[in-house]
Amino acid sequence: MMNYIIRRLLYTIPILIGITLITFFFFNVVGGDPVSIMLGKHANAQMIADMRHEMGFDRPLIWQYFDFLKQIVTFDFGRSYASKQLISKMILDGAPVSLCYTLPAFVIAMLISISLSLLVAFWRGGWFDKITVIICVAGLSVPSLAYILFGQYWFAYKWGMFPISGFQPGFPEMISYIALPVIITVVLSIGGELRFYRTVMLDEIHQDYIRTARSKGLSERVVMFKHVLKNAMIPIITNVVIEIPFLVTGSILLENFFGIPGLGNQIVEAINTSDFPVIKAQTIIFSLLYCVFNLLTDILYSLVDPRVSLK
Repeated sequence: MMNYIIRRLLYTIPILIGITLITFFFFNVVGGDPVSIMLGKHANAQMIADMRHEMGFDRPLIWQYFDFLKQIVTFDFGRSYASKQLISKMILDGAPVSLCYTLPAFVIAMLISISLSLLVAFWRGGWFDKITVIICVAGLSVPSLAYILFGQYWFAYKWGMFPISGFQPGFPEMISYIALPVIITVVLSIGGELRFYRTVMLDEIHQDYIRTARSKGLSERVVMFKHVLKNAMIPIITNVVIEIPFLVTGSILLENFFGIPGLGNQIVEAINTSDFPVIKAQTIIFSLLYCVFNLLTDILYSLVDPRVSLK
C-alpha cells in the first residue's frame, strides 16, 4: 500500500506542473495585456512601457513563469488591481466565509442523500422509490437561479423568515444570514446526489454476495448497512472527496445574490473589474486543491479496499 501511495504522489508532480503551465499560458500569453486594461484607453505608449517594467511584464516569459511558481510556493500573489489589497489575505478572509454555508449544506445533503438512497434501494420499484425519482428529476429540471429568487422573495421578503442579503461574522449572529443559502444549497444538491447514490446502491444490491448474505438468514437492515453500504464506499468516497474543493470556492450565484463576501463573490467582482491577479490566484488555488483531493481520493481507495493497492 505504501508503494501505491508513493507512486500516486509521484504521478501528481507532473500534473501540478502542467496546471501551472496552462494557467500561466492563459493569463500571461493569451489573456492580453493587463497593463493596457489597468491604465485605460487614454494611456500613451510611455505610460504603458513604464508600468510593464514596474510590474515585470517586460521580462522574458520564462522568468515570469518562475516568478509565478514563486508566488504559488510562497502564497504571495501580490495585490489586487482594483482594491490594492493583498490577494493572499483576500483569499484567507474569503475562504472561511464560503465554508460557513457550504460545509453545513454539504454535510446535510450528503447524510440525507445516502440515507434516502438506502431507503429507495430497499423499497426499489415501489411507490416510495418512484415518487423520490420523480421529485429528484423535477428538482434538477428547475434552474438554480429560480430557487434563489423564490427563496429570497417568499422566505425572506414576504414571510420575513430570513434576511434578504448580507452577512454577519461570528456565531451565532451569522446563522440567520446563512440559513437560507444553506437550505437552497441542500435543495440544489440533493437531487443529483440522491440519484447517484441510488444507482450505486442498486448496483450493489444485485451482486452475488448480497444473495448469499440473505440466504444465510441475515436481516435486511444488516444486509443494507453492513454489506451494501460498506461495499459502495468507493463511489461514495469519489463523490464526497471530489466536492470538497468546491466548498472552499463557494457558489458564485448564491454569494452574489445574498451579498456573502466569500471567494465566489470575489471572483465575480474580479471579472467585472478585469482584476487578473485575483482571477489567476483563485484559478491556480482551485486547480491545486482539485488535484490534491483527487490524490486523496486514490489514497482513500487503498484504505477502504486493499485490493486497489495491488493494481
